[in-house]
Amino acid sequence: MAYAIVAFCVFLFSGTAFAYLVGATAVIAFLTTGYPQYIAILPQRIFAQLDVFAFMAMPLFILTGELMNRAGVMGSLIDFAMALLGRFKGGLGHVNIMTSLFFSGISGSAVADSAAVSNSLIPAMRERGYPPYYAGALTAASSMIGPIIPPSIIMIIYGGLTGTSVAALFVAGILPGLLLACLLFAFNAWIAHRDDHPGGSTIDIPPLFASFKRAWPALSIPIIILGSIVFGLTTPTEGAALAVIAAILVGWSMGGMSWKVLYSAVEATARLTGSIFIIICSIAVLSYLAGLLGWPQLLAGWIASMGLAGNNYLLLLIFVLLVAGMFMDTPVALTLLVPLLVPTALLQGFNPVHLGIMVCFNLCIGLITPPFGKCLIVVSGIAKINYWNLAKATLPFIGIQLVILLIIAFFPNISLLLPRIFGFNVL
Repeated sequence: MAYAIVAFCVFLFSGTAFAYLVGATAVIAFLTTGYPQYIAILPQRIFAQLDVFAFMAMPLFILTGELMNRAGVMGSLIDFAMALLGRFKGGLGHVNIMTSLFFSGISGSAVADSAAVSNSLIPAMRERGYPPYYAGALTAASSMIGPIIPPSIIMIIYGGLTGTSVAALFVAGILPGLLLACLLFAFNAWIAHRDDHPGGSTIDIPPLFASFKRAWPALSIPIIILGSIVFGLTTPTEGAALAVIAAILVGWSMGGMSWKVLYSAVEATARLTGSIFIIICSIAVLSYLAGLLGWPQLLAGWIASMGLAGNNYLLLLIFVLLVAGMFMDTPVALTLLVPLLVPTALLQGFNPVHLGIMVCFNLCIGLITPPFGKCLIVVSGIAKINYWNLAKATLPFIGIQLVILLIIAFFPNISLLLPRIFGFNVL
């Protein structure tokens, strides 16, 4: 096993991609721990890990977001958000949050959300006198609504790894996502009055009816996705396919869809889906070795010896996921840690749907947390502002999200209320 650890360190410091790093280290570990004969079974184990119906929805939801982003939908959503909230003090900050809320029902990705909003709103906020680092921090923080409000790519991954209903996870994410949005609205309003941020003038505000008329096709997509799934008309995968068709029609009706846009969206989807799936494959190899070596049982025994059960274990889980999220991509941390840590929580009686929302929200905080917060990197690069100053400006928003995380963790009914209302078996 020492050879595998050395290999891991060598690959890590050489800049090897994470999937190859984990896969190669796992194979070396098979050879050095007395299990070389099991390497022949690895292709079967990998395909078994990927052969999950819920995973089929992931590339389709990614494609939906790519299509809508490239078809110029963001402008219509911003105009409608401006018509609703632009006239209030700190109006563009509210518009920033509302745009992320709208776009979250389409893309399911915080990084895509932060990139789109950074391109469109941060320059406008700077022109109107908002501090650039506040504008960037608000954009990064509000983009975290994306993976919580359905559809959510990481919820699909969690559902596939644990066998939890993706539809129930989607419904469970609505209230936590809205809670995050409401607290961001409240914080932005307080900052706007404290620092005298500008409000929109009547010249800046587009007509409400005209902006809604232009935005409603895009706004209808989240309704199509969620409504068809919640009322049992489609599975999440079928709902994702329906969303792709709707995105193409919406883009075409708005004049932003073309064969070139469709091709580039499919190409981007293939790259992103491939990168996620190869990570899942490499983790499947490591997980198989972990099972052979009895790592889950050792972890469970260590937790039992420490007396970590119930809320104490939940706090440990929160801490581990927070640290992991600071250094690892969300899909990587999810596929690596969920098989190790979540089964113990389930054995202690935690609801898998509630646990899924908590885990996904927990890891997403890492997207805006230094040193490797992906949304911070995206916003910093697009807005051309200093990364570390942006990270400092984001600290109050991280505090808000930590408070929401603890609320979600210790008040499970917030996550489980809507799934119960809509008849999902989450008792």
